[in-house]
Formats: sequence, C-alpha cells, structure tokens
Amino acid sequence: MRNYHIGIVLFCTILNLSAVAQQLSVNGLRTEYRSNPMGIDAAEPRLSWKIISSRRNTMQTAYQIRVGTDSAGLSAGKAVVWDSGNQKSDASVFVRYGGALLKSGTRYFWQVRIKDNHGNSAAWSTVNSWHTGLLRPAEWTAQWISTSSADTVAGPSPIFRKVFASEGKVKSAVLYITAHGLYEAQLNGKRIGNDHLAPGWTSYHKRLLYQSYEVTSLLKEGQNAIGFTLGDGWYRGYLAFDRRRDFYGKRLSALVQLVIEYTNGTKKTVNSDGSWKYNTGPILRSDLYNGEIYDARLEKGDWATANYNDTNWKNATTIQADKEVLESSISPLATKHEQFSVLKVITTPKGETVLDFGQNLVGWVSFKLSAKAGSYIQLEHGEVLDKAGNFYDANLRHAKQHVKYIFKGGGLESYEPHFTYQGFRYVKITGDLAKIDPSSFKAIAVYSNMDPTGTFNTSNPLLNQLQHNIQWGQKGNFMDVPTDCPQRDERLGWTGDAQVFFRTAAFNMDVAGFFTKWMKDVASDQLSNGSIPFVIPNVLGSNDAGSTGWGDVATIIPWNMYIAYGDKEILATQYPSMKGWVDFMTSKSKDDLWNTGFHFGDWLFYRPNDDNDGRSAITDKYLIAQAFYAHSTQLLVNTARVLGKKSEEEKYTELLDRIKKAFLKEYITPNGRMVSGSQTAYVLALNFDMLPENLRPQAVDFLVRNIESYGNHLTTGFLGTPYLCHVLSRFGRTDVAYRLLLQETYPSWLYPVKMGATTIWERWDGIKQDGSFQTTDMNSFNHYAYGAIGDWMYRVMAGLDTDESAPGYKKITVAPQPGGNISHAAAELETLYGLAVSDWKIENGFFKLKVVIPANASGQIRLPGAANASVTEGGIALNAIKGFGKIVTSGKDMEFSVGSGTYQFEYPIKL
Repeated sequence: MRNYHIGIVLFCTILNLSAVAQQLSVNGLRTEYRSNPMGIDAAEPRLSWKIISSRRNTMQTAYQIRVGTDSAGLSAGKAVVWDSGNQKSDASVFVRYGGALLKSGTRYFWQVRIKDNHGNSAAWSTVNSWHTGLLRPAEWTAQWISTSSADTVAGPSPIFRKVFASEGKVKSAVLYITAHGLYEAQLNGKRIGNDHLAPGWTSYHKRLLYQSYEVTSLLKEGQNAIGFTLGDGWYRGYLAFDRRRDFYGKRLSALVQLVIEYTNGTKKTVNSDGSWKYNTGPILRSDLYNGEIYDARLEKGDWATANYNDTNWKNATTIQADKEVLESSISPLATKHEQFSVLKVITTPKGETVLDFGQNLVGWVSFKLSAKAGSYIQLEHGEVLDKAGNFYDANLRHAKQHVKYIFKGGGLESYEPHFTYQGFRYVKITGDLAKIDPSSFKAIAVYSNMDPTGTFNTSNPLLNQLQHNIQWGQKGNFMDVPTDCPQRDERLGWTGDAQVFFRTAAFNMDVAGFFTKWMKDVASDQLSNGSIPFVIPNVLGSNDAGSTGWGDVATIIPWNMYIAYGDKEILATQYPSMKGWVDFMTSKSKDDLWNTGFHFGDWLFYRPNDDNDGRSAITDKYLIAQAFYAHSTQLLVNTARVLGKKSEEEKYTELLDRIKKAFLKEYITPNGRMVSGSQTAYVLALNFDMLPENLRPQAVDFLVRNIESYGNHLTTGFLGTPYLCHVLSRFGRTDVAYRLLLQETYPSWLYPVKMGATTIWERWDGIKQDGSFQTTDMNSFNHYAYGAIGDWMYRVMAGLDTDESAPGYKKITVAPQPGGNISHAAAELETLYGLAVSDWKIENGFFKLKVVIPANASGQIRLPGAANASVTEGGIALNAIKGFGKIVTSGKDMEFSVGSGTYQFEYPIKL
C-alpha cells in the first residue's frame, strides 16, 4: 500500500512538472528572419524566437542566449563562444549577437531560454544555427571561368565539370557559387539545393549575390565530381520591350568555391579555375521570355560524376571579373511549390489540342512521355482562351513562351525546363505525338520561397475567390523581384506596383527577406540626383525615372516594412535612399510645388464613355505628385524620429508644412472643392492629410457623391485604388466601402472574379462583357496591383492590424468593421511573435469574435456596436473578468486592452 501511495505522489508530481513545462517554452528560432540559414554575412546577426504559453497575459521578462560552434557541446553548456547572461528585457525579436568577431565559413549554434511575468522559467530551447558566408572579398580564392569565346546569340547552355579527390572523413562541406547568368549545380550527379533561377536578379555590376549550400551528404571518399550548367537568364537574355539582349554582358561565367573540412581539422578547397572542362549539352536555347529547346539526344549521361570520360571536352577559360561586388544572398530564391494536374483536355474550334490546368500560374510544365528518337513535342503557353474558345497568346507581345522537347527514344522520358519560366493556365500541344495522355503532364508553380503567413476567408464565396486571386497574383510575380507581370516581354520590377501592394503582400507571405534584398537594389540603382527609376533593377535607362507614386517606393516600402515587422534596421539602411528621393522632389519644385517632369499618374484608371456626359475620371498628375511629395516627406519625418535624427526631423517637418500649404493654394478652391473632382484626387488628399480638418467632411461628401454618381463603382487606377476603401472607413463611410468591394459589375474587384479570373488582372476589363479583349499591347491577366484591396479586407473588414506605436505586431489591434451583409470574416497572421487571429461572425442576432494574441504581445480590442450591449467572454460577463484594461466606449463601440491569450467575445448586436 505504501508503494502505491508513493507511486500516486510521483505520478502527480510528474503531471505537475509537465504542466509547468507546457506553460512556457520557446520555439520558432530565427536568425535574420530565417531558420538555420546558410551564408549569413551580417557582422552581428539578429536573433528572434517565439514564446509558447498556456497562460493569458504572458510577457517575457528576461532572456539568456548562448552561442557555440558545437551543437552537442552547446546543449551541455560547454564550448560557449558567447553568453548574453540574464538580460531583463521583453525583446524576443531582432536581438543582436554580441560576442567575438564572427569567422567566415563557420557554423554557429545557438539557443535561448526565458522567464515570464508569472514567475515561470522556460527550459533551453532546441538548438538552431547559422552559417557565415565569405565575409571578405579576399577570401574568394576561386577564379571566374567561362567558355573560350563569348556567344552573343541565344545558343546552347554550356556545362562545366571538375574531378577532385576527398581524402579523409568529412566534417562539413560548403559550396559557394554564383554566376553571370543562371546556374544549376551538381555534385556526383545529384542536384545541389532546391533553388531555381539562381543567383537571382540584381544590377550585377553593382551587386552580385552568391549562394552557400551545405553539401556534406553528397560527398564520398575518394574521387568526386562537381559540375554546373549555365543559362542566359537576366544577365544576357532578352529583357524589356524592345527585344534587347546582353544587357549586363555577353559572356556567361561562374565562380565556384567548395570548402571541405575534415574531422582532423584540415581543409581542402576546390576552386573554379582553368583546370575545369566544359562542353555543351541538350539545352539548345533557354530564355526567360521565349522558353527552351531541349534535345535529349544530346544528353551527356552522368557528366557530373567522377567516372565520366571528358577527354574530348575543352579547358575552361579564366576571366577577370570584380569580386568586390559579391554579397551573400539574403532573399529566398525561386523554388517549386504547388503542382496541378490537367483539369481537362480541350479540342478548340480550330482543332488544336489545349490542356487546361484550371489556374493561371507561373512556373512550367513537366511531363513523362515516350516517343521515337527525333520526334518532338512543343508546349505553347497562354493565360486565357479567346471569345470563340481558341488558344490565345497575342497579349504576350514578343514573348514566345514555347518549350520544345526532342526525344532520344528508347523508353519513358522525364523533362522539365531549366532556365525559363512561363505565365499560363492553358498549354497548346503541337508536335509528333498522335495521342495525349493528360496524366503525363503536371503544371508546377515556381516562385520565391516565402513562407505563407496569412489566411483570410469570409461568408462570401466571391470574396474568397478574390483573396485566392490576390494570393496567386503575388505568387506569380514574386520571382526574386516583384514583377508587374510574369508572361509577356516585360516581367520587370515596376516600383509603383510594388509599393501599392506591399502591405497586402506582407500579410499573405513572409516577404521580409524578399523586400530587404529588393530595397537594396532600389538604393543601388537610385540615380545620383536621388531620382528612382521606374523599374528595379533598372534596365530602361536613366531617363526612365522620377515618376510620382513610382519613385515613392523608396519611402513607402521601408516604412511599411518597419510597421509590419518592427525592423528598425531597414529604416537605417534605406534612410539615405529615402532622403535622396525627397530631396530630388524638392530640387524639382518651385515655391514648394512639384509640378514638373513626367508622371504616370493614376495609371489605368477607369475611363467612362464620354459620349454620355463628357466627363472622365482624370486626376491632375501634378496634384498627385504634390500629394505623394507630402506623403514621402511625412514618412521621412517619421523615420528620422524613429532613428533619433532630431535635426532632420525638424527640417523635413517644416518642409512638409510648406508642401501642404502649396497644395491648398494650387489645388483647392476657397469653398473646398478640388481642381480635379475625381475619386483619386479626394482619396489622396484625405489619405495623406493634405486638407485642414474643417475641409475634410465635405471632401468625404464629394467623394461619396462621386462614387454614387458612377452607380457605386470605383474609377480609380493604380495610385488611388489602394487607399479608396481605407479613406471611406477612416471617415465613417465603411458602408460605401462595402458597396464598392461587393460590386460585381465593371469596373470592380469582383467583375474579373465573375468572369472566371484566378489571378488579378492588369485592367478592370481585361476581358470585356462580350468576351472580347482589351488592347493586346497591354493586357496582362496576372498583375497584382489592384490586389492591394486585400490590405483593407485584412485590416478593416477582419480588423487585424498592428499599432504603429509598437510595430511588428508587438501591440495588435483587433477592430473589425462588419457590413455588406457579410456574416463572417476571419484573418489569421503568423507574426514574429506567433499567431494572431481576428475571427468574427454574426449569428442569430449575436456578434461573436474570436481573438488570439500571441505571448509577449498585447492587444487593443474594439468591439463594434457593443457600447450598450451585455458583452461576455467565454460565457462570463466582461466586467467580471480580471486582466482586461479599462473598458471605454467610443461612439457605438467598446474598447479595452488585453494581454496574450485566446478570447471568445459574444454580445447581441444591431448593425
């Protein structure tokens, strides 16, 4: 009996210890936004973690980090190279490494433990790591290698190889690699990494990224072989509209450095040099715009293995190229994601065979087929079918998007393209195959490898499809740079498109690394006078720069990255670029009025039939310029304040006051009307606080009357659309915002949805109501800019937002604004602190709201229509629950603060 009682006590003790352990733990470790990253070149990497707690109102009160170079030793508290000691702080994101100077090519392991405000201590976390790249240019001992002569035409892709010996037991092996062009690398016949279109796209003469790959598992004792294939890519392939090639150079080349560390402490480095051999293989042509020609009869077998006979191969040529521009890759490269089977096989009215994959996507088609040697299959890619149901690709302009495969014969052959990608839903099949088996084909989505972070859904199926289209527009156009479109002869990093979409993008996916990289490109290509090119990387020239709403990418994205992620470093890094853009606008202004130069204006705004009443939704381009001039100056003021630049904060605050006064004098009548009476004019004036408070109510009235005069349709273009619903909600007209959002006829967000769109269109009426198309010169069916409405749906409709006083979702705002006969809306976002949720529904006359605030964050809740209601949380009257902040009423709403935890609010509502 005594043993029985002892057993019971031990069992209960274990249960209690387990409960304590479950109350507080740490996971989600990240170094510079990434888990176990390779090639970090930051001198003091920033470390972040997430806190898991089963208790409400949990805040971190202290942390301790330890770093070492041996995982097992670190876990045992040994071989520690830095110990932060016990730091009394609630910081759990962007905590800087503070130890000794980091060494190149070294893996560092780290873990963290914390304490919370309830007196709990978490155990040490699991061990995470980061690996440093080559931190100094002199550490690159490899040589650039190329073929013996430059090829200025689209020709075969060269392949290179090198045999080397590995002597001894390998502790680690890391490959550092980059190229002028695109590369695919192999070690002993195995592909290295999952990245595609590497090393990505930058202004190569200013910044060239290299990648670092852990390849230890691919090495074997004795003879090994390393090899790579090169493609034209952005470096020397076709770019932009006028069929130009060789923008960055005419010669493909690569730089390869394999560092092997043995368990006995010795190292061996295998460098690219003149001893490498090269040949050409089966890729006869591969171009980003025009597709690929692949002749399987020319395959070289196991050419990247040690036993391959390369006697007839030529020696590589070493060339001189700058290593000072090399930087470690910080952004996610393109990888393969979703796969789609053929939805149906179509025989068109023209008698052509077309595969329908059911989704407009970006990537390529893979297949497994058999055919006799010398026969071929050609895949032609298009986004839509025409009015008659025939394959359509006229909107691609000069881009071909053709993939041709020539069979070697002898059995089943597998293929997918290498240095190209296509934007498509439909694929026309031509060639020698008599019969097509649809199960032999797969469409593979390819885009930058960003983790999904946000979800959004409602009770309205059309809005859910709109959200789907927004997400797929982002996936298709985030291909190392944020492109305008992924299919025609353009695919450029248009700055205006990117800035209007950023907040939406940051909800859908983790875009921190993606935009950190691209904003460095913006600063790199910024002109000496501070002007920002229309596209980044700039392949259009120095004259194609300086347009309002496009150049403002220099201020808008860094500030919004700070708001979305709480990252002050992006502000510090981009501050000179931000300041340069504002100073450029100032230099072009007279009496504080910017009314010079070329501007795109409110691009692709709705143009009604002027035969009816002689009006059009044209907004004065200089009015727009002045509004964005003020906005960028305001963001620069905000940034100077965050960075502690007091004198510059005061300087630009004074400038901002003068800009707004000049705006009022030039564009506002004494009675408060604007010289442009368009929706965009009023939206920008209201959104950027260009009007004194006494003129704002009538400006809102003018805006609403304008919307109603168009039958509750929007008339805005690229620059007005992102702010339209936000302005209406801010000034108490969420009802009108819902009318616009739920409008199903042209022009509206849901018109393309009703027309069968699976992505966002470039034009409001890319396909007209009669089935005909807009102009072939500019009619993309995968263009994310108008998807910026997602930001309003997440932050206002679902009500999930971050407080700018504690950015990065350290303080979370939950303030849903229901309307439009929507009975349910939910947004979930994986923040740097953990999952945040705002999920509301109206059911049987009750408003029910689920809120999740992650540990180490707090929330501010605003319950719509709850001012005089009996509110419960978890079935208990709100005023009977401890732990909430002071409950106050604001109009019809109720507000209060909460700590972390999951909450279920419910109350009767009349809306």
